[in-house]
Amino acid sequence: MSSPAVCYTLASAPFEAACRIPTLPATHPASRLHGHSYAARVRARLPADWAGFAGAGLGTLRECLGAAVAPLDYAYLNDHLPVPTDENLARWLRKALAGAGVPGLESLGIRSTPDAGVDLDADGRAHVWRRFRFEAAHWLPKVPPGHPCGRLHGHGFEVVLHANQDLGSADMGIDQDGLAVLWAPLGAKLDHACLNDLPGLDCPTSEVLARWIWQRLKPRQPELSWVTVFETVTAGCQYDGEHFRIWKEQRFEAATRLSHAPVEDRRAGLHGHSYAIRLHVDAPLDEVLGWTVDFGDVKARFAPVYDRLDHQRLDALPGLADGDTAALAAWIRAEAAGALPELDRIDLYETPGNGVALCWGALAPALPG
Repeated sequence: MSSPAVCYTLASAPFEAACRIPTLPATHPASRLHGHSYAARVRARLPADWAGFAGAGLGTLRECLGAAVAPLDYAYLNDHLPVPTDENLARWLRKALAGAGVPGLESLGIRSTPDAGVDLDADGRAHVWRRFRFEAAHWLPKVPPGHPCGRLHGHGFEVVLHANQDLGSADMGIDQDGLAVLWAPLGAKLDHACLNDLPGLDCPTSEVLARWIWQRLKPRQPELSWVTVFETVTAGCQYDGEHFRIWKEQRFEAATRLSHAPVEDRRAGLHGHSYAIRLHVDAPLDEVLGWTVDFGDVKARFAPVYDRLDHQRLDALPGLADGDTAALAAWIRAEAAGALPELDRIDLYETPGNGVALCWGALAPALPG
């Protein structure tokens, strides 16, 4: 518990819009009039007193983001900016939020589809990402006897490739289409295969698979910055060529109230959420077992804390400063430290896309969140 923690507020807002990208060739489908269900998301390091009381930051940031995207909702985006790419939309929204006085902006992302988007970091650098899927079988040969992953089974894997767009050429560098071209040959090898049969994947954990993908794509695309592997919808790994970060996600239902909220604020009264929590672990790779920490072990070691959260009244927990997500994430960190010393980040959402990220490890929050 010696490392200082940084708490980022997370907010998201959807909007529906039409556009065309006039700089693309006429043969490209995005050059024609089309539409998307967009999502904007922002991460900010807000001052504790920005909204008048500690628990109000999430609601206020969400409201500011909602106001910023409102002119874009059900609009023709070319009326607002001439080339409405994801990156340009993100820059437009970042300027709008800064103009509204939102402090501490760390990242702002635009997701034009569930499988592609762009994030801007605190310095305004663009990071493009695209998601791919493949179906495959595998088994883990080094796990203890009786471990379920020692049996032949399969997953619908998802892989997200992230790239530093600004490291490319003077124009667009690597873009979402470029990531698709980069992925296609490798995706064809992985899809409907037994991963153990592929050279270098005799122990195909999420960590080993992420590194295997990195080693094959990074030489071809220097802008590649992260490889993310989702083994299931609740567990996966990120790799940047040096560090492995795994996560395990769970959900719990709970009631709460914000004791420091003004009386007229609805959050001052008892209410509830379907929370999502993502536990991030940064640890060295065990080259024999092929993982950093077993996903099942993360869940089992966190179980005593989880049982105190699920179907409980959170603001009544002993030692909890208040019932807001920032205070709850800090409480979870303290309670889980003994059982999960490798834990270095907690993402806690009270509604989809809206919550906090509490980070205290050596690695900065990965993009996208």
